[in-house]
Order: sequence, then structure tokens, then C-alpha cells
Amino acid sequence: MTSSDVAYATICDRVGAAALRAGHPARVLAVSKTKPAASIRELAGLGQREFGENYVQEALAKQRELGDLQLQWHLIGPLQSNKCREVSEHFDWLESLDREKLIAPLNRYRPDDKPPLNVLIQVNIDAEASKSGCAPGSVPGLAQRIAEAPRLLLRGLMAIPEPNPDLALRRAAFRRMRELFDDVRKDHPGADTLSLGMSDDFELAIGEGATLVRIGTALFGARQ
Repeated sequence: MTSSDVAYATICDRVGAAALRAGHPARVLAVSKTKPAASIRELAGLGQREFGENYVQEALAKQRELGDLQLQWHLIGPLQSNKCREVSEHFDWLESLDREKLIAPLNRYRPDDKPPLNVLIQVNIDAEASKSGCAPGSVPGLAQRIAEAPRLLLRGLMAIPEPNPDLALRRAAFRRMRELFDDVRKDHPGADTLSLGMSDDFELAIGEGATLVRIGTALFGARQ
């Protein structure tokens, strides 16, 4: 087995075990930003199908190179208004919607021959000035606007909580996100995805309700 084989098998085992303990399913999003297409192809060969990218142009280049593979692409980085068309036309998921002005162009540009764009609302759960994401209080309104857009599909919420060394504080942020997610599901029962947790805390996130964990370093090694 190669080091990639071992890393991927280990992550899948740990995610599966954490999901079993939590009593709900969870899956892996491989965060491939800054990684070459060859590394994505290698991981796809092991069975991984969902990949997350931060930058639209970098992702589009990889999509062209890997067009022979049946992969799902998530944009997890901030979305600028002038990139709405490219994202709507070429991605399967947008995890970082955080303001209403993005909804109309995303809906307008989604091709009719593709299924609706899966959308997660990004929440700035710890109110960090340096991070994207809406305030928790803005979630209900955004969720309703997305649900009204016929070419978009509201799937849930995403957050990047503050990487606090105190795990109790990190757990509390995850828990607040789970409560917010539960509130969204009361009005939008089709919402099924809570994207939380990364390489150093994904098991904790799953324990608090995450259904999608974003793993980069543990799969690909440290970013250059």
C-alpha cells in the first residue's frame, strides 16, 4: 500500500467509527486546494468522489484536466459576485453562500441540463472579523430565499469555527451550529448537510452533528 492508500483508509475508518458513535452518517470532503490534479486522480482511484476547492480558477483548471472522472466539486472558499456564473455552471456544491445578492445570479446561470446547485449557507459562528460567513440571525432569511430559487437546492449549513486550542470552546461552537441546523430543518426538512470539522477536529465535529467533514492535510499532507 502507498502512503496515500494508508492515509485515506485511516481517515475513512475514523470517520466511520465517529459516525457510528454519533448515530448518524458522515462523509469525507477531500480539500484539494493547492494540490495538483495528479493527487486528486490518485485519491479518486481509491474511491473518493467529492473534492473541495477554495479558488474558482484553480478548480476549473483541475476540472478540465480530470474531466474523464465522475467527481463532485464543492466550492468552499468565499464567492465573489463576479464568479457566480462560473460557479453555477461548473460546480456541484457551493458551501459558502453568505449574502442574499448571490442567490439571483447563481439561480439565473445554473444550466437547465444540470440538477439544481447544492447550496450550504456559511455561518460565521464565532463572529471572527477575518472570516466570511453570515451572522446566525441571517440564516432563516437566506434559507428561505434559497428555497425559493428553482435552480438552487438548500442542503444545509457550513462553518469554520475559530481553531481554539480549548476543545470545550470548539465543541460549543459545533453545538451552536447543530442547533442552528436543527432550526433550519424545521422549516426546510430537505436540508441534510452540516459541514463542520477539519483534519484536527473532525471526530469532535461528527460527535456534535457534522454530516460532512472537510479533510485536507490528513489526506494530502501540509499545503505548500
